[in-house]
Amino acid sequence: MDWNKGYSASFYASFVDPVTWRDIERFEIKGGSISRSDADLKESADLDCVNYDQSRERWVRIWLDTKQGGASSHTALFTGLATSPDKDLNGFLSETKVELYSVLKPASDIYLQRGYYAPINTAGARVVADLLSVVPAPKEIAGDSPALQSAIIAEDGETRLTMAIKVLEAINWRITISGTGMIRIGPKPTEPVVSFDALENDCIEPEISVSYDWFSCPNIFRAITDGVSAVARDDDPRSPFSVASRGREVWQEEDDCDLAENETLAEYAKRRLREEQNLATMLDYDRRYHPDVGVGDLIRLHYPGQGIDGVYEVTKQSITLGAGARTSEEVRSRG
Repeated sequence: MDWNKGYSASFYASFVDPVTWRDIERFEIKGGSISRSDADLKESADLDCVNYDQSRERWVRIWLDTKQGGASSHTALFTGLATSPDKDLNGFLSETKVELYSVLKPASDIYLQRGYYAPINTAGARVVADLLSVVPAPKEIAGDSPALQSAIIAEDGETRLTMAIKVLEAINWRITISGTGMIRIGPKPTEPVVSFDALENDCIEPEISVSYDWFSCPNIFRAITDGVSAVARDDDPRSPFSVASRGREVWQEEDDCDLAENETLAEYAKRRLREEQNLATMLDYDRRYHPDVGVGDLIRLHYPGQGIDGVYEVTKQSITLGAGARTSEEVRSRG
């Protein structure tokens, strides 16, 4: 399969054995959609089915079968927990809409015991894997995990999932979920996974919506750690976000600074100001589905006719279970 070119697509779903994590029974679907974001649960799905008759929660997997000339592909798009469906009766047929939750849902439903904490110098990814052990999906730790630089104590109302996210933020790692539901715990990406180009890999539809979050974009950033602060200012008259260009100051402050090795607090403040200003450009567009691109990944866009050229981080996706697995995507600039 060359995902850069056109293909025909069909979809179906199957029930999954929570012990073996394998498909056990196929059922047909009429349509639906899959939503992905950077929220805690990461993803969800909705299915339109006929005569779906289940009176209990079931693990469900959605499959995409594609054909392209003599080539074909069998791709898992989503695995999650299905709730009891809503039904519309039409003669002898029962049309149902089934809502599916992320594989992370079991971890979000369990509160931690009071006094729980992740100890200092513990491998952060191991803590996350332990917190997510209540999820039946397989898990993978990608590489050697950084150790926690300080203990993280659970707050009131802390769940296994919210605690796992705090640990990931402390070590600057992330969770990704494959179509089969496998949970991968690993570093954040540093390089684009794919490039979309107006000439060589044009999968994006012509209409692209561009927005600039100038109103909340800072031009002054204050970093605070251990009672010491450093301030970075953008006074460049050529910058559209600078104090000089806007005629006013817009501050942002951070008191939980994660300095890189040998990085000073002043250098950290300058870096964070640049990063926050890079996030100001947002794009929305539709494209053909590509299996290598998920939320949190970096992609390179080169559409000079629209003034778009750079690296962007994927922040949202919505996949329609229809012709071409049309994907609506939102990205933000990474400079």
